Amino acid sequence: MHTKSSPLWAVLLFWPAIGVAQTTDQPPPLAPGQGPSSPASPNPTAQGYTGASTALPAITVTAPRALEAEPTDSASERRVSGETLNTRPISRPGEMLEAVPGLIVSQHSGEGKANQYFLRGMNLDHGTDLAIWLDGMPINMRTHGHGQGYADLNFLIPELVDQMIIKKGPYYAEESDFASAGSLRLSYANRLENAVVLSTGGSFGYWRALAAGSMAAGYGTLTAAGEIVTYNGPWQVGDDLKKFNGFLRYAEGDTANGLAITALAYTNSWHSTDQIPARAVADGSLGRYGAVDQTDGGDAQRYSLSMRWSRSDERTASKVEAYGIYSTLNLYNNFTYFLDDPVNGDQFQQTDKRMILGLNASHLMRHSLAGFASETTVGTQIRFDNIGVGLFNTQQRTPFNTVRYDQVTETSVAIYAKNTLQWTDWLRSILGVRGDWFTGSVASDTAANSGNVSAFLASPKASLIFGPFDRTEFFVNAGLGYHSNDLRGATITVDPNDKTTPVASVPLLVRSRGAEVGVRTQAIRGLDSALALFVLDFDSELLFVGDAGTTEASRPSRRIGVEWTNQYRPVPWALLDLDLAYTQARFTNSDPAGDFIPGAPSFIASAGITLGADTGWFGAVRWRYFGVRPLVEDGSVTSDPTSIINARLGYVFESGLKLQVDAFNLLNTQASQIDYYYTSRLPNEGPDGVADRHFHPVEPLAVRFTMAKAF
Repeated sequence: MHTKSSPLWAVLLFWPAIGVAQTTDQPPPLAPGQGPSSPASPNPTAQGYTGASTALPAITVTAPRALEAEPTDSASERRVSGETLNTRPISRPGEMLEAVPGLIVSQHSGEGKANQYFLRGMNLDHGTDLAIWLDGMPINMRTHGHGQGYADLNFLIPELVDQMIIKKGPYYAEESDFASAGSLRLSYANRLENAVVLSTGGSFGYWRALAAGSMAAGYGTLTAAGEIVTYNGPWQVGDDLKKFNGFLRYAEGDTANGLAITALAYTNSWHSTDQIPARAVADGSLGRYGAVDQTDGGDAQRYSLSMRWSRSDERTASKVEAYGIYSTLNLYNNFTYFLDDPVNGDQFQQTDKRMILGLNASHLMRHSLAGFASETTVGTQIRFDNIGVGLFNTQQRTPFNTVRYDQVTETSVAIYAKNTLQWTDWLRSILGVRGDWFTGSVASDTAANSGNVSAFLASPKASLIFGPFDRTEFFVNAGLGYHSNDLRGATITVDPNDKTTPVASVPLLVRSRGAEVGVRTQAIRGLDSALALFVLDFDSELLFVGDAGTTEASRPSRRIGVEWTNQYRPVPWALLDLDLAYTQARFTNSDPAGDFIPGAPSFIASAGITLGADTGWFGAVRWRYFGVRPLVEDGSVTSDPTSIINARLGYVFESGLKLQVDAFNLLNTQASQIDYYYTSRLPNEGPDGVADRHFHPVEPLAVRFTMAKAF
């Protein structure tokens, strides 16, 4: 795929000379009775927060760090500022999400493919049951060519991220599809205090250039950014990554009373080295960074236009978000090599081309209910997907057979309401309910698999929050949630490979149930610590199928777990954090195959030390542990754990110049990003293939140098 750069890139390179709007706006003080000592504080985005970046050379942005200590509605809920997010050394944009306690962000293929996520004992594949949003736009894709809930964050520009709101469990009326394990809401900054140019170069052909800045325009501010990334990686056949990214936003006012219109543009192309069979590496026939099929890879595009409008006063707060998204994806994968087709090989192409239109609207009212202070929020969420999705047999990226091609339309309409009631100064309750209606049609090239389907679910939610007692709160949360299944799976009647074998359909919407009890304390100065015990049930598990590269509905499941989250800031320029998460994940119905859930991690841990002020020396060291996972249902085959250390060291001059070096996999650990166990066939092996562990290795030690200049 050939991509032409836009004239925007030329403008951005000279942006520092254009001029930057300077501002000293600060978030207004909280209303009386609000703040960390009071549980009645509304979301910080309703407090008049401007969404402006700080003046740091790397535009490491933004939301006031104080929001991280604000009250929450559960022990596992968190708010993370862009400033904190950007202090972490990350090798790819999606790894920014590892600021979520207990979340692992991995990659088992080329750098243009969506990341793989693990949270609360779930192998979430590319996003199933983890809802991700950016500025009100859904990132997860329904009825997707490569897997339900596919969430590609490769277009994210980390330095522009303003904040991330973390919610876990199906306890929140405003959270919808894919949010049972968690929901992550990211936002970009409305404006930048300084323009910046940045260049990074490093190991294995990595190069990145970024330019960004803001200027006054009419009654508001115009902010633009452009990014170019190329990368080969340590692979026998290089990734040959070519990524182009653009951001343009016009904003007036602030996040509580304002308007923002945003355009995003992204294109990417790459080769990929997918997971490889352990037996080939063991006998020396394949290098650790080699590939069986050296023509795997893909290309992607994403363009979007979105709008956010908000108005608020002492008694009400209204917000409307609207968006349109156009995206395409072509993926070429070969996971089983020559098992199904010993002549042409098993490579297949998955295509996805779609237009998404959506609207989110909410209205909050502060009032008195039976003499008690109360807040009531009502809202709606509407989404329409028009999708062309296909699966083809290919050889060296050349199609020779159409397995299936479908034209799909899918619409969802939701309404929700929640009420927060302050019974006493130490007790508040939250009651909520949402109703979700899905409808869609499939026009398949196999007529028997065409059809229409609709479904509705009502999901009540409830929470009790006790405290604060000496800056300590106790939480009890419960709720019903759901995830949607691929619409094609809800209308299927015959196997698309032979067009005759009967296949059972799956429900369009699958119920989840969750509960959590926890405690969060800030009683010790500088320490924010939380402990949460949770249970999460699904009527049907979505599992990754290694030989097909997709997810399919499986058995009902239960997860019981505990998370312990800690952040300690003894002085303003130092932060220590430690997050531990343990989950027992099991299928709940009886089956001779066993009750272990393949790919479900039991233990995840992370820890870090971050040092530095606005100028002078700064640095960070981060450790991330990805525990053992069962790879088959009887637990007889498991992965090895993965333990990785990343580090950063740099210096910020008062002139606005910043020099930085990042080291990834500092100890050069040989471990796996991902492991699967299934049957594949290499050349000269028998027709039945060999059941084996297949893994994608962690990249070796890599060093990247960054120079940034703020103007």
